[in-house]
Amino acid sequence: MSRVLIDTSVLIGAGVPAGLEAAISVVSLAELHFGVLVAADPNERALRTKRLGVIEATFDPLPVDAGVAREWGRLAAAVAERGGQPRRRSIDLAIAATANVHGVPLLTADTADLAIIDDLVTVRPLKWSAVSSLATGGSGAGATGLEPATSGVMGL
Repeated sequence: MSRVLIDTSVLIGAGVPAGLEAAISVVSLAELHFGVLVAADPNERALRTKRLGVIEATFDPLPVDAGVAREWGRLAAAVAERGGQPRRRSIDLAIAATANVHGVPLLTADTADLAIIDDLVTVRPLKWSAVSSLATGGSGAGATGLEPATSGVMGL
């Protein structure tokens, strides 16, 4: 079974491909909460709230700890050194840093977001075949998240 960190772009899309041992970053939860709060249409807000509830019930998100913060800084510095604007990518960089610290690829629908540092982050593009919907309550990978990095185990 393939292990991955799921980017927010995958969580808000059609769902998570089957056969993955997956986790999410707490940063994705922040993005999803923001999305609920800024939805102007009540129907869209309800849909986003439902999706967020399923995701929160499915995954135990990985935190932004000191190791992730250090890696986030390293990735942001690399973006700046290469002529990019790290502040515009701060959320993406925090999620990528989480993947790096836990030694897993980042599954994303937006590979262009990290193209400037694709040599520093293992990015796995989402393939839309075999996708299980989180919006309907399907668990996708059925994961509850990764165990803390100190255990070295990704738990389902």
